[in-house]
Amino acid sequence: MNRLCIYPKDIQIITGRSDRYGRKLIKKIKEHFSKQQHQVVSIEEFCQYMGLQQDIVAKQIR
Repeated sequence: MNRLCIYPKDIQIITGRSDRYGRKLIKKIKEHFSKQQHQVVSIEEFCQYMGLQQDIVAKQIR
C-alpha cells in the first residue's frame, strides 16, 4: 500500500535540503491550499506546488 501524505523527511530525501526546510515547506503548502494545521499534505499537492511529476516523487519516497 502506498502512502498518500508526505513528511519533512521525504522532502529532505527528494530535495537534498534539511529537515527544517521540509517543515517550512509543508507549512507553506498548507497555507497555499488553505489547509488547517491538523491536516496533512498529500504527495499530489506537494508535486503540484513544486512542479514535479507525481510518479517520480512516489518512487523516491518508497
